[in-house]
Amino acid sequence: MRRASFTDMQCSVAQSLEQIGEWWSLLIIRDALLGVRRFEDFRTRLGIASNILTSRLDTLVAHGILERRRYSEHPPRDEYRLTDKGRDLWPVMTAIRQWGDKWALDLEDHPTVLVHDTCGHVCQAVPHCSECGQELELGSIHVAPGPNDSDPSFIPRRPAPGSDRS
Repeated sequence: MRRASFTDMQCSVAQSLEQIGEWWSLLIIRDALLGVRRFEDFRTRLGIASNILTSRLDTLVAHGILERRRYSEHPPRDEYRLTDKGRDLWPVMTAIRQWGDKWALDLEDHPTVLVHDTCGHVCQAVPHCSECGQELELGSIHVAPGPNDSDPSFIPRRPAPGSDRS
């Protein structure tokens, strides 16, 4: 049976999926990060039905990921701009794109690449520790209960050092 909602699940991933987990929403966010703002541009680029696009845009606006701004009174037309909350999805979308380049596409060359404006090189975005700057890898991190964790049993036991985490 398919779950209809994650609203009762006390988990940041589940709550994020509640807001952005529908695939059209992620593609709308992708295009908004690329600078698309207008309804017709989203519709044309995505090949999405107008009623579905309207619903997804309304949801993203309701969750504060996009904001609707009027750009024409006659006829009334709005554009959709990313909020700070929406722009904060950039690393998420970049991670999904990089994963897709590696595991979902069977291509020699990637359809898009990141170019670092400062040095001009094609690059990969990699997570770093906000405290020491060291690159984060799965084997060098773990999850611990947060200050508001009401159910520490949600976090699985940490594997012994040197064991396989897969």
